[in-house]
Amino acid sequence: MVDAPDELSAWVEGLAVALGVEGEVPVDDLLNLTREAAHGVTRPAGPLTTYLVGRAVAQGTPLAEAIVIARAHIG
Repeated sequence: MVDAPDELSAWVEGLAVALGVEGEVPVDDLLNLTREAAHGVTRPAGPLTTYLVGRAVAQGTPLAEAIVIARAHIG
């Protein structure tokens, strides 16, 4: 398991390369959103929310807007 911030950063960078994802990964924003969904809805909502936000961004929604929409649904 990856715990230390440096290890997490290296792991995220490696996964991004492996998946062909370019650009900066907004780790803090995504982790905060995941936590909010997991605690505000139910634990499985955390990763599902992050996945759906990623899909929305891939379809052209700006990340900040997708996060606002997701937070509105968390309650």
